[in-house]
Amino acid sequence: MKSTRDNARELMKGYCKVCPVCNGNGCVGEVPGMGGLGTGSSFKNNFKALADIKLNMRTIHDFCEPDTSLNIMGMKLDIPVIAAPIGGVSFNMGGKIEEIDYISAKLKACAAKGIIGCTGDGVPDFIHQSGFTAIEEVKGHGIPFIKPWEESELYMKLEKAEKTGAKIIGMDIDAAGLITLKKMGRPVTPKPISKLRSIIESVNADFILKGIMTPDEAKMAIDAGAKGIVVSNHGGRVLDSCPGTAEVLREISKAVAGQCAIMVDGGVRTGIDVLKMLALGADAVMIGRPFSIATIGGLQDGAEKYIDQLKSEFTQAMVLTGTARADSVNLSALYY
Repeated sequence: MKSTRDNARELMKGYCKVCPVCNGNGCVGEVPGMGGLGTGSSFKNNFKALADIKLNMRTIHDFCEPDTSLNIMGMKLDIPVIAAPIGGVSFNMGGKIEEIDYISAKLKACAAKGIIGCTGDGVPDFIHQSGFTAIEEVKGHGIPFIKPWEESELYMKLEKAEKTGAKIIGMDIDAAGLITLKKMGRPVTPKPISKLRSIIESVNADFILKGIMTPDEAKMAIDAGAKGIVVSNHGGRVLDSCPGTAEVLREISKAVAGQCAIMVDGGVRTGIDVLKMLALGADAVMIGRPFSIATIGGLQDGAEKYIDQLKSEFTQAMVLTGTARADSVNLSALYY
């Protein structure tokens, strides 16, 4: 990964420093860019919450070749990882790679390695257009995320998303406060449960709501018809002073486990982090910035190398915590 990261550092100069540790300290307030909003505390809290969790090492067992795969929302994933929806190469990542080349490479890498990638939405329109084209290129093997726009734009994009062949569509409702969109004059707004219900009912696909940070809103998402939620504070890019997602995941999981698929993002960098999130109650994990860095730095090959790295780290962590199956990780893997 070194050459991939070195290349990304050059291509993303001025937008992302590709720090040795992606913890939010070097990019405080850099939105647009890859940083966290304001003081950057929400971004930093995501990373710190995961870093502070420790694992129980167990080596008296016979789990030499653990099963890293699992099924979620009708998908079989070789590892419980989904590439999160991050777009906007021109104003977030340096613009040295075309949007379509970036998102196409990411989705193709995910498909080749037995996982799935998400596409983002935003302004200009080529962000969502490139994402939809990339999903069509991989025959619907992607999850398009649409932002909580006002009605005409929202329903138009949802209809286009369905035509890509995607079996799952998402809304990053946490983008309702995204400063970059406000600056561009394209309104995004929070949605009441009644409105969410009508939006979800209008879509002929399973629906994911991304941006859940409390147990009560997790229950509301299910009541609105969501088949999956993503515990997320939008990478610390919309509201300062949020807790880390690893801090709130356990209580959310307790509230809705078994009622919908539970995913989480925020501060996940390694296969060890993936195991920690599963132990806290996630069914699968979304990863954002590291996928963008790997893809900018090496296109499909760079993203594939990062997925290989994640699988190797995750497998080793499973072996050394006595974890036999990715679909049965529990709190016993963690040290309290």
